[in-house]
Parts: sequence; C-alpha cells; structure tokens
Amino acid sequence: MKASTSLLLASLTLTAIVPCAALAQDDYGDLDGDEPTKKTTTKQRKRPEVREITRGFYAKSNVGGSLYLGQFAGVVNPGTNVALGVGQDFLDQERQSAAWEVGFNQGIHNGMSYEEQAAQGGPFLQGDLRTYSFTAAVEYSFYPSRRLGLGLRAGGGILFSPLLMEEAAFAEQVVADAWGGNNPGYHDAPHPLGMGGPTVEYYTKLSHFSVGGEADIFYAVGFDLGMNVTGFLKYTF
Repeated sequence: MKASTSLLLASLTLTAIVPCAALAQDDYGDLDGDEPTKKTTTKQRKRPEVREITRGFYAKSNVGGSLYLGQFAGVVNPGTNVALGVGQDFLDQERQSAAWEVGFNQGIHNGMSYEEQAAQGGPFLQGDLRTYSFTAAVEYSFYPSRRLGLGLRAGGGILFSPLLMEEAAFAEQVVADAWGGNNPGYHDAPHPLGMGGPTVEYYTKLSHFSVGGEADIFYAVGFDLGMNVTGFLKYTF
C-alpha cells in the first residue's frame, strides 16, 4: 500500500514538472521556427554590417588640363593642372551623398612673350604662367546605380601667380621699358577665386578606392576666367 502511494505521488510530481519546463522553453520563441528566438535575434543584432562602398574621411589626387576662357585666351596656352585634396563625406545614404573638401591646386602654362604682348596691346602677363590655388568646396552627388555617382560641386579660395623672373628686372625691363609703365598687377597680389562644376565618381570593387573626373569653371577676381578638367583617384580611410 505504501509503495502504491509513493508511486502515485511520484507520477503526479512528474506530471506537474513537465508542463512547466515546456512553458519555460516556449518563452524563447515558437518551437516550430515561425518566430525568431531571443538568442537568434541577439546574434542578428550583433552581426556587423558588410559594405562594399566606403565613405568618410578621404584623400584625393587630381591630374589633368587647364585653359583660360577670357582675355588670356590666345595668349596663355592650355596647360597642365595637378591638385591634392582631403575631405569628408558628411551625408552618406544609398542614393545620395555630400562632402566637404579642401585642396591645393597648381597650373602650369606656356604663354606669349611679354614683347609680343606689348606689340598687340596686352594683356601684359610675364609670359609663361604658374598659378597656385588654395580652395574649399562642397559637393553633392546622387547615384543612378550602386557604384556610379553624378554630382555638382561649388566653392572658393585664393589664387596666386608669382613672378618667374627677378622683380627688379621685371620692373625695369618689362614694365617700364617694354610695356611703357602699364602693369595690371596680375603677379603682385593674391586673387579671390570662385569655382564650380560637375563631377562623376565610380566606386571600384576595392572598397576604399574610387576614380572619377571633375570639370571646374573658375573665375579669379582681377585675373581671368578659366576651366580645369581633371581625373582623380580617391582613397577613403
């Protein structure tokens, strides 16, 4: 009798424990797999995002050509243009981005001699021309496809065109003698600069590298209107 009573009590205890264990397991989700478990959800949240395109802080180098469109046209030949810049994307979305950028730009041109300019009445440059520009710009791009961006950029800065000959010789032989004292001051002071134009960029499968091109029309106050057309290689850290 005692054995039967003990067996009955053990059966009742086991029956009570099994449903509680099943309920405890059910707290973690549907056992049939229709609902994600709490463990699975936590792992999914911790999984790092994989991106094929990297945006952020970057360094960029440009190489291309430069020409003048105003009064220097025909006197200053089209030349080469190189630039170095750094910037950062401050808007990073799938279909659009925006960035700021600062850079240093150098233009190199061969030009008409100062004697020939005197004969035709100007524009009174020293001849061969070197320009150095410090610029800051903002760029906005949209993406018709995943890796290709089309955009516009605008900015400003300051342009210098230093003398390539001794100052005393320029003042005496060029300005006083050949030009009859006429000196527009192109090489005497810095010139405020405004610029803007289209840009295209392609993000390569090497996620930190992109390539592209820019066409910047610029105007330097007290200097001339011109355009730089360059290709670039960009590395985003």
